Amino acid sequence: MKLVRFLIALFITISVTVALNLKIGIAPPLGKFLDPFQGFWQNAEKPESFQNEDLTLKGLKSPATVRYDSLLVPHIFAENHEDLYMLQGFVTAQHRLWQMEFQTHAAAGRIAEIAGSDAIPIDRLQRRRGLAFAAVNASKEMEKDKELWSWLTAYASGVNAYIQTLSYKNLPIEYKLLDYKPEPWSPHKTALFLSYMAEDLSGYDVDIENTNALKLFGKEQYDFLFPEAVEDRQPVIPPGTDWDFEPIPLKVPELRVPDVKVAQVVEKPDQIYGSNNWALDGSKTATGRPILANDPHLGLNLPSIWYVMQLQMPGMNTYGATFPGTLGVILGFNDSIAWGSTNATRDVRDWYTIQFRDGAKKEYKFDDKWLRTQIRIEEIKVRGEDSFFDTVLYTHYGPVVYDESFKGKTGRENLALEWVAHGPSTSLEQLTFLKLNTAKNYDEYVEAIKIYNSPPQNFVFASAQGDIALWVQGKFPAKWKEQGKFVMDGSSSAYEWQGFIPQEHNAHVKNPERGFVSSANQFPVADDYPYYTYDGKYEYFRNRRINAQLQAMKSATVADMMELQTDNYNLKAAELLPMMLDSVQYTSLNKQQVKAYDLLKTWNYVNGPDTKAPSIFEIWWKELYYSVWDEFRNQGMALVYPEEYNTIQLLKNYPAHDFVDQKSTPEKETATTLINRSFVVAVDSVMSWSERNEQEYTWGNFKATSLQHLARIKPFSVGNIQIGGGKSIVNATSSRAGASWRMIVALGDDVEAYGVYPGGQSGNPGSPYYGNLIDKWAKGQYYRLLFMKDKEATPEKIIFTNTFSPEK
Repeated sequence: MKLVRFLIALFITISVTVALNLKIGIAPPLGKFLDPFQGFWQNAEKPESFQNEDLTLKGLKSPATVRYDSLLVPHIFAENHEDLYMLQGFVTAQHRLWQMEFQTHAAAGRIAEIAGSDAIPIDRLQRRRGLAFAAVNASKEMEKDKELWSWLTAYASGVNAYIQTLSYKNLPIEYKLLDYKPEPWSPHKTALFLSYMAEDLSGYDVDIENTNALKLFGKEQYDFLFPEAVEDRQPVIPPGTDWDFEPIPLKVPELRVPDVKVAQVVEKPDQIYGSNNWALDGSKTATGRPILANDPHLGLNLPSIWYVMQLQMPGMNTYGATFPGTLGVILGFNDSIAWGSTNATRDVRDWYTIQFRDGAKKEYKFDDKWLRTQIRIEEIKVRGEDSFFDTVLYTHYGPVVYDESFKGKTGRENLALEWVAHGPSTSLEQLTFLKLNTAKNYDEYVEAIKIYNSPPQNFVFASAQGDIALWVQGKFPAKWKEQGKFVMDGSSSAYEWQGFIPQEHNAHVKNPERGFVSSANQFPVADDYPYYTYDGKYEYFRNRRINAQLQAMKSATVADMMELQTDNYNLKAAELLPMMLDSVQYTSLNKQQVKAYDLLKTWNYVNGPDTKAPSIFEIWWKELYYSVWDEFRNQGMALVYPEEYNTIQLLKNYPAHDFVDQKSTPEKETATTLINRSFVVAVDSVMSWSERNEQEYTWGNFKATSLQHLARIKPFSVGNIQIGGGKSIVNATSSRAGASWRMIVALGDDVEAYGVYPGGQSGNPGSPYYGNLIDKWAKGQYYRLLFMKDKEATPEKIIFTNTFSPEK
């Protein structure tokens, strides 16, 4: 049945390709594509595709084994590092080759080579952000470590060994559909992928928007709208932590913000993500041993961003989620420790105005000198057309992203980007995870993460010895208050970064008295931390819900961790909705509005997929939120609205504030006025949505969570997944983002681990393992993870085995 659906989907795809030209300017050669012996038909995997096989592999030093369990998780057993990583590369390419390569093409700004001229703006942006520049720096640094480079080379050899086995017949379907072939893999492509993830996780900043808002509203009102601290915050590292060090001294200049006005900013990574992690020590668990949980929330795509595997060799046995294209396990466990991470939202990117000497832009002002620019001519190859050339200028800060040819209008918006990820130290991220794979205790965990730089992460830890810990880890510029919050004057050294926070000064906690550690993208520290910390997008609700639940737990079990990871309680609604309902003029409502009001009044604040109240609340709140901030619209400049938490505080504490009043109307609006207006609009909107879509407005239908194929090929995507949650909820599943890997590890004499993710192990849409995990993921269910002690263990759970021998 699945095979029939796949073939039907492919026919639909072909029709779309021909009729709509795939919206990316290409169509496959249909004769070849439709050939029953060579074309897309051969991509439909049959049961006989999964069988025992003996293979030889050039460059392999010793015999090795790969055993596959019922989820198609490979368990790789090798005798040395080079063989282990060569097989990891080979096996990953077998199941995820197109994804691996496509993501590195995206990082390098090379999508136009595949998709044609429509992709030129995307490629220009990636080149101007300097992702390829960062990857080159990282590659050079990795090559200095001979051992690491040999492992990266072995991984690349494994990928290339698989590529060499491919003919058109067994190419992944995307290559056939988009009509191109895979390139050889190299360690540089691994560096490109790491740059890609650094951009995805730390590429959001609001310096330009802050600068515009400061000019528009003035400092006093700006600080009121965008406070750096809030009363209810519960930082990652508990308040009262003893900081037994003296911070490095900084010279603090007078804050002078340049006169810039940018109308449109570049595309940024979506900030609807929301990750969680925590660890409980034995005082709070039923077993008396630690439990660790991690669920990083990322964009929901197919193939899944993660590929799960076990890697074993003498001295190492590790299991977890890997990134296709990188070595080792990224988030996982071994027989001694478990680790996970969430994004440590922190400002590690700053923007500087650049004053060029003249129109030639060969020199720029810096104090009393003129420094030479580095000119890079970026050739963007375009499928079916001549190459597009873009001139990108580099300063000592970094690339000039904005100029008159890109997002600038007046010729005065020359803005350079300084970003930690541009530095050569980004190469150390790969080594961090390889060290974690073999770490046995807290000291070795610290030794592994202390070299990690970008993107910043909250690394949670638990050990079989009973320790728990959390480090806010990254390479953080040591900044004076508000440095980098606004665009800075690049002509003055006073605004440069003066150094970096010493790694041992990074915020961390080990074995706290409360019995748990946790993070959920919130404020990293309290005001007592000696260094300035800032980010424009801290989380306010999810972390407080998690901490309240963990605080109340006694004799916690794995089942309790599962329940919390999939918790749908809407704390934002619980804190806001009673005030909104109390403000509604009930007697003036019509029957439809009364019904909606009563639904909300009896709602338990749980965003379940089958409930209707969350849909009404979501529309009502959005309508109210945007009606409050009418001052931010139509200003001719890039702006971000104040945070939801701050908006709620404004409505509760300052209901008649000038910002609540709508300037476009003659009357003076208050919070009550806007709440009533937006409620009427919300009820009309939800009813119209239901009628237009011919669906009940249940939260699952209205939210319409989907998994989109990376190339946006609709038949290879999965839509309207019925799952609860939402933004600011522990189960932070929105329309296009959600828990990308749920993992729970109970440590002890034997490790007990569970996991699930939205997708499947195969990247082939014609495989039964392409999306077979989605239903359980959506239902909040888990798989017991098979952690094998040796290759002969649990043979009844193995579905087939591949043995590899060195080529003679």
